Amino acid sequence: MEKSLRFIAALTKKSRSVMDSAEGHFKKVLHNDPKDNASNDDKDSECSDSGFIPTYEYKESGSTSDSDEKDETSDRAEAAVAQMLKEEEDREKEAEDPDYSNAYSISTTEEVTQQESQTEGQDFRVLQHERDSQSPEIRKHPEFLKKLRLHVWASLSRAQYVSLLKDFVESEFFVIDGDSLLLMFLDEKTQYLNFFYQIECFLQDFTEKGAKYVIAFFKDAEQMYFPYPHFLFLRTVLIEHLRHNTSTTVHTEFSNCLSSKWEIFLKKSYPYFIIVSDVGLTSLQTDYLSILIVHSLSKKINIVLASGQEYDILRVYGYHVQSVYKHRLFFQKHEQDLRCACENLVRYKEPFICLYEHLKLSLKSIQKEVRETVCLLKQLWPEGSDVRRVVCVLACAVGLKIYSNMLENANTSMGAKTEQSARGRSNPLSLEEAADLCRMQCLTVTFLLHMPLSQRAQIRIMKSCWTKQVLPLIKMQQLCTHFALTQLSDTNDWKLDLTYLPDLNDDSLLINLAHYYEVEYTEDYEEEIPNIGLISLKSDLVEDYAGDVLKDLPVLKSNDPAVTSLIKYKEFDELRHWHSGRPLTEEYERVQCSANAKSKAPEERRQIQKLQTFHHFYASTLEDSTSKLIVHQEDVSGNANAAVKKTQKKHKSKAETIAEENNRRLKAKEEKKEQEQWKALCIPTEKEIKANLTIGIKKLEKFLKTLKSKSVKFSVEMAGLSACLEVWKEHCREQGNKSKDLSKAVEVMRRIHILLEKYQDLLEKPHVKKLTKYLRLLGFENLACSLSGQTEESNHQNISNCAIKVGPARFQLQYMDYYLLREERNDPDPRVKHFIPDTWQRELLDAVDNNESAVIVAPTSSGKTYASYYCMEKVLKTSNEGVVVYVAPTKALVNQVVGTIYSRFTKKLPDGLVVCGVFTRDYRSDVMNSQILVTVPQCLEILMLSPRCQKWTKRIQYVIFDEVHCLGGEIGAEVWEHLLVTIRCPFLALSATVSNPEHLTEWLQSVKRYWQRVENTIEGSSTNSEKSFTRKCKVKSKIQEQKKSYRVRLVLYEERYNDLEKYVCSLKGSDFIIEHCHPCAALTVNHIESYGFPSDLSLSPRETIQLYDIMVKVWQEWPRAQELDPEEFVSFKNKVVIKKADARKYEQELKKELSKWIVLGQRQKVNELLEHLKPKPVDCSEQEKWKHFASFVDKLHEMDKLPAIFFIFKVDTVESAAKNVFLNLLKKQKSEQDPNTEREKQRLSDELRKVKKMLTKFNPQDTKKLNSSKMENMVLLSTTKQQLEKRLKRLTVIPSVCTYADPKAVDEDTLKKIFHRIRFERGRYLQQMMALRGIGYHHGSMAARERLVVEMLFRLGYIKVVTATSTLALGINMPCKSVVFAEDSVFLDALNYRQMSGRAGRRGQDMIGNVFFYDIPLPKVERLIKSNVPQLKGQFPLTVSLILRLMLLAAKADDKADARAKALSVLKHSLMSFRKERYAEILKIYFMFSLQFLIKEGYLDQEGNPIGFAGLVTHLYYYEPSNFVLVSFLVKGLFHKLCQPIKGSTVFSEDVLEKLVLILANLFGRKYLPACSMKYKRTFCQSKVFLEDLPEDFADAVNEYNTKVEGNFAHFLLTTAKLADMEQEYRLPLSKTDFTSKIWHGSELASYLMDNTKSISAISPFACVSGVVDNDLFHGEIINKAVFRSLGINVTNCPLLYLNKYDNQGRRRPLNAYALDFYKHGSLIALTTDNWLNEGDAYYALKDFSLLLKSIGTSLSELCDDPNDNVLLAFQQLAKIYEEKLKCVT
Repeated sequence: MEKSLRFIAALTKKSRSVMDSAEGHFKKVLHNDPKDNASNDDKDSECSDSGFIPTYEYKESGSTSDSDEKDETSDRAEAAVAQMLKEEEDREKEAEDPDYSNAYSISTTEEVTQQESQTEGQDFRVLQHERDSQSPEIRKHPEFLKKLRLHVWASLSRAQYVSLLKDFVESEFFVIDGDSLLLMFLDEKTQYLNFFYQIECFLQDFTEKGAKYVIAFFKDAEQMYFPYPHFLFLRTVLIEHLRHNTSTTVHTEFSNCLSSKWEIFLKKSYPYFIIVSDVGLTSLQTDYLSILIVHSLSKKINIVLASGQEYDILRVYGYHVQSVYKHRLFFQKHEQDLRCACENLVRYKEPFICLYEHLKLSLKSIQKEVRETVCLLKQLWPEGSDVRRVVCVLACAVGLKIYSNMLENANTSMGAKTEQSARGRSNPLSLEEAADLCRMQCLTVTFLLHMPLSQRAQIRIMKSCWTKQVLPLIKMQQLCTHFALTQLSDTNDWKLDLTYLPDLNDDSLLINLAHYYEVEYTEDYEEEIPNIGLISLKSDLVEDYAGDVLKDLPVLKSNDPAVTSLIKYKEFDELRHWHSGRPLTEEYERVQCSANAKSKAPEERRQIQKLQTFHHFYASTLEDSTSKLIVHQEDVSGNANAAVKKTQKKHKSKAETIAEENNRRLKAKEEKKEQEQWKALCIPTEKEIKANLTIGIKKLEKFLKTLKSKSVKFSVEMAGLSACLEVWKEHCREQGNKSKDLSKAVEVMRRIHILLEKYQDLLEKPHVKKLTKYLRLLGFENLACSLSGQTEESNHQNISNCAIKVGPARFQLQYMDYYLLREERNDPDPRVKHFIPDTWQRELLDAVDNNESAVIVAPTSSGKTYASYYCMEKVLKTSNEGVVVYVAPTKALVNQVVGTIYSRFTKKLPDGLVVCGVFTRDYRSDVMNSQILVTVPQCLEILMLSPRCQKWTKRIQYVIFDEVHCLGGEIGAEVWEHLLVTIRCPFLALSATVSNPEHLTEWLQSVKRYWQRVENTIEGSSTNSEKSFTRKCKVKSKIQEQKKSYRVRLVLYEERYNDLEKYVCSLKGSDFIIEHCHPCAALTVNHIESYGFPSDLSLSPRETIQLYDIMVKVWQEWPRAQELDPEEFVSFKNKVVIKKADARKYEQELKKELSKWIVLGQRQKVNELLEHLKPKPVDCSEQEKWKHFASFVDKLHEMDKLPAIFFIFKVDTVESAAKNVFLNLLKKQKSEQDPNTEREKQRLSDELRKVKKMLTKFNPQDTKKLNSSKMENMVLLSTTKQQLEKRLKRLTVIPSVCTYADPKAVDEDTLKKIFHRIRFERGRYLQQMMALRGIGYHHGSMAARERLVVEMLFRLGYIKVVTATSTLALGINMPCKSVVFAEDSVFLDALNYRQMSGRAGRRGQDMIGNVFFYDIPLPKVERLIKSNVPQLKGQFPLTVSLILRLMLLAAKADDKADARAKALSVLKHSLMSFRKERYAEILKIYFMFSLQFLIKEGYLDQEGNPIGFAGLVTHLYYYEPSNFVLVSFLVKGLFHKLCQPIKGSTVFSEDVLEKLVLILANLFGRKYLPACSMKYKRTFCQSKVFLEDLPEDFADAVNEYNTKVEGNFAHFLLTTAKLADMEQEYRLPLSKTDFTSKIWHGSELASYLMDNTKSISAISPFACVSGVVDNDLFHGEIINKAVFRSLGINVTNCPLLYLNKYDNQGRRRPLNAYALDFYKHGSLIALTTDNWLNEGDAYYALKDFSLLLKSIGTSLSELCDDPNDNVLLAFQQLAKIYEEKLKCVT
């Protein structure tokens, strides 16, 4: 053995000489027809998913007439309620378990047993006794395994495709299941080194995006790989490589996912999610992974599927499965079965291998042999060596010895019988042949040690593979390698170089060597690649932006086929009478002007007036202020200067003196009046305070708000103080020695605080004496001395009975808590009338006055929007032409802002102009003729990039961006970017949630500097184009020329006016446990140690004291306990008025101290402290949670925590939860009222109906003709009617205990007026009934009018309970006392949490805001509290369509200089590439590809001018690449062929329209489902769910389009390959293992192995070793794996429309057929039950699809001359039908 070991070791040490002289008698070991592998089918059946929340449906039709409207309303409402009650009863009878009855099996051929064809043969098998997939032991629970698979399938099919890292907390990590990671990249064709390259790329993508992760390999999973030695060997190497060569944490200590160690790890670290594969190598492994999925979900840890993940430069997207209660329930029910199944799956049975059927060997003997050989090798190479050499020597030596022993044993034991039985099998290799194979392997490793990767990349691509004789031996060696690595990892005392673990062997090189000694090479024919180069483009814009990159790239000659064959659409135009190049009108140009109402038809005029009246009414619910008349001032700046000069005058004029005197008299008069008023109210108020302190104080404060005189206010406060003290004294007398209610003492101290802080100038000696006396009475001797200036008296015996037995500092922090005074300014600002602005607000006003831009980051409800309206007022005053644009992210917010503008401003304008205009996707009015335009980002972008809109954009004076953090969103974020970089005027950017405002401001400042340079250049050289532009306009601008400023201010204000207190609520039995959740409880020791305290994790004063108390309790010897005692703390000591700012200093000190504890080694103490603070919620079922939801609302009502908004993320649950609360109040009323009441009500209703019917017989006009008896009869009937109505009203009055509504908040007329708005809506009766009980719901699928009604009534204080989706999160003005998170969701992230919780705490009404988490998993609550808001990093800003829009703007604009500057600004100023040169270069590369694509597809000519269907494509820019495919269908005449109407009409058959929807759904309704959703089939109720393929001719057209695009993209990649960073390309991305060229002199043998004709100019060298060449880039799916990584180009940016998308395991990801299904059945509910869609998401997607149909129809009508063109008619007809169907569900 030692001799052969030395021989092999020597062989690996020789280099060139061995390579050149190596000759052998290598026998024929290859053949050329690889066998296809069979896949392992697993048959299962399926299930249906059922939720626990009821969905109520009730049908209503028609509209009410004015007469009997009330009667009909109540009848219909009662019917609706009856229907609801019935459904409630039915629901309670429903079974909890999901229904599996309609499931049936299908073959799941995707189960990835395809990986190893070799195991299918008989020549190599790993046997584990009787343990195979059909083993009765393994299949002991077939029914349970079926149930398990169905449960997993049902959960995974509902997975949501989301950005995975959006809510990431810096200290937290996610787990990647190691075996799932392996399965993602296992592929027979991928060579060893390339396999590691792909895994490292995947992990590096996460690392670069700031993610933290650990990888876990379960020990028991290893056994599943023994039948697949190649994969087992890869798994072992991967573990060792990640552990030794990267900084990644790899866990291998857990036996399986049900082990106690793993459970402890999960509980302790609670990962963000776990990435798991849903399919394994075999059905056994799939079941094992299913158990991991089920277990993780049961532990409240979400799952992300390993398959279907995609990434771009900034984000990673994947299928995310939310852990819900049913997952926990499933685990609880089946825990025993799961443990049993897992045990059977991983039970260890000693495996043995069988070669050529008769050669058998135990794996233990291999392990033993490896152990012995390692010891020998250590003696031979004591200093260690490169791991490649060591592993090769071990594998060959052990393999040869074992094989030799096997052959000997077989020969001696079998004898002659073997000869006969061997006929049907392969003959084993002889020992000499096996030795030759080992020699070749050693030679291969020698090459790996010396040959650089650049040379290996050129190795010939071999299509041969090993023969059946050789494979068993190779597999045995792979097992030896596995055991060798395992042994080496346990050998710590041998220093091996493990750097090149990812390069242990190269199968391609080995096969090449074997081939070299046997077969002559034949030349392979390789497809010819077209000439490399770009089509030349003459454009200044292109030269300015990308000239520096272009100069290094080749250009095609003008006679090149690629140039001569450029597409033209002229032929299509002539054939169809279309004008593809005709400019299309923009949406704003289709709007009628409503300003000049005089010229309108009476009906139209009435509509405008009605709308304006409503806006005023809606606005009155937003603000109390009346509309302000704005007068146009000719020279505002001049007036301002004059005012300044006036104030500088020393001598006042006579008129000024008189005016001042009059003012003084007026004030004195007012003061006298207020004094008399107080004289009359003084005694009653004091009595009220004494009778009921809370009510009395509320009235006192209400009265104080009405007063203007400071002296009167002072008198009131003093009287209030005396009354409060009397109440406290009385309370102390009553209680005696019992514990006292300190809230009464709080009111005394509050009044003292207010007097000392706000009325200090009015306090005289007697007053101070009085206050000192009161403080002594409260027991605060030190404060009394501090106030009076005396030294503290030592006599403590005379302690008052009224003394508080708590120190003054503690009392103020713990009990006064939120009543502590804030730092507020006292000096008014003449610019602000109704309040005194804070310093930061003044800074904002200064910015507007100086025409500066500003980024404002301040908490919700802090008053940041005031500056917006100040800015509007300024522009309105300055001129009649200046425009302010207000950009809001949602339509709901647009409506709110419009209402506010109507309430604030009125201005007389010339005819044709209005104050306010609106522009959203589905509503437009006065876009171009308003002074304030309120819009959404997409619509303003249309205006900014429109060539015909430049004149209007020059009128813009200011742009206000509300909720600017949308810049960091996933959808539409790039539009915000485009706007911020194209506007030339100043802007205000407002947000409550930006975590990196400095970075944002710096970026915006760089944009402003660019515009400063541009404007200086334009002014410096007044070009001809500009002169001609001004000539064309012939308009003298009347806009006041403002002083230009390019400064961008950052205004930060972090302090919330009200603190937020958090509570965790859970259900125990039928009672609620509501625990206070201290913000510090969310932290962990690791988080504090690594990241400190999150910047916005603030504590209320009470929470600060709580923290101190627990710190003292946990560490009793704490050295600073005395120093940080509140009574001793430097900022509090002897301080009468502790303010909020002082409490904040104390909080900061305690936080610092807690961090210091960790440094001092007190981690255990900090851990104990955090555990102390943690609430202990109880888990409950989803069904129970919603069943008791109404009781929870009742509980909040009892606690006086209403009004509240309950945030729920599913639309159907939002409605059912509100109805649940409503039903609860109905039942309550029913149980409390007299049973005869209902009968009496019915009797009176019937009588009233009869009386009304009799009255209708009398015609009011004929009353004079009636005789006296009939007249008397009519009067009698009228009187009876009135009496009946009165009696009925008395009976129908809702008892106060059965409603949450506040009847005092809104009078009856206002209520009628509000309900009148929804008189035509379907759900009006029920909504009205619910509103009358103070309940409402709010979501995006409701009609706008219904939403507005809820908003208005909630703001007015009438409705107290609103269930809502996140539609209320973004800026809607609906402040409340409490916010409740009633449902967990993947969309409940850090950003949404901040936005939603920001609603809590109404400034001026609530001293504190409350946030309740109703049955949200505690770890999720902790993550939300401690996570920072995501940083704004920008988006990939360019698309091909955007670049076409920019080129169109530059080419067609009147003012060329302005257009070019805008286009360049968009291209140059991406937030993503700000200060990142690499990204800037990537964008330039992408820009060039886009131009090449547009030229080749016929949308641009070689001068950069738009041609062909450029207009249509840019109109549908939002739907790239489908917009390009649609044009290709149109041009090929496919739509004309399809759209044939019914003979003799212009109507199209259902079949034609259905086919049209199918085509458009394939193009524009692309929502992918996870591949596993097709694993089972089930009978769906109404939907088809999986979208059918395109019709054949359309599919062919898409394939043709894709082939062209792939060709263009590959050609472009080959052209730009020289921009790659080659140094980076030769390093593995994560471990940075370097494979750059070593000193290599070449060898004769190596030159035989090379193929110098192989083209690999753009291929990563790591991909080259797997045989990938340049030609492979013409197949889109391989690009991301193959192309140079340093180019930074991702195939997602290529406008390909895949007909089929596949996941990592090669399974097809189906498209959701929601758009087509809805067209067929028209049911939203069916889409939620069948199509796995959330109702809200489904509604938005359908609305988008409907708007798209409309948009296509409009665009086509403008391009086509023939109004009867069939395609045009078909689209218009379909758009109309679809819109009507959608209207029916809203």
